[in-house]
Amino acid sequence: MSTISITTYDRRSLRRPAVAAPVRLTRRGRLVLVLAVIAALAVGAVVLGSSTVATDEAGAVPATRVVTVQEGQTLWQIAAEANPEGDVRDTVDDIMRMNSLPSAGDLQLGSDLAVPVYQ
Repeated sequence: MSTISITTYDRRSLRRPAVAAPVRLTRRGRLVLVLAVIAALAVGAVVLGSSTVATDEAGAVPATRVVTVQEGQTLWQIAAEANPEGDVRDTVDDIMRMNSLPSAGDLQLGSDLAVPVYQ
């Protein structure tokens, strides 16, 4: 059997075989690559992200009652009274969200709070 080998040579020198040069990115090439990755991630986030739908139907309004904050009363105490069987932390979050309170310590004496009614 005979074997044939084919060797390619560089044009400048017939002594050395041609070697592929390593790929190098310029500063502009790296910038374009980074921007392309960021754009792909943004498109993926929009396509795969959560979506909301606006309708003309009203949502279900939760049953609430109004509680007036007394002296020395904390949001934790109000939540524990409103939902004695549930998790107080979740109830505090619900009350804060319903009343747009930035933190649990922002209660004012005499202010009225909407508190959800739990069954």
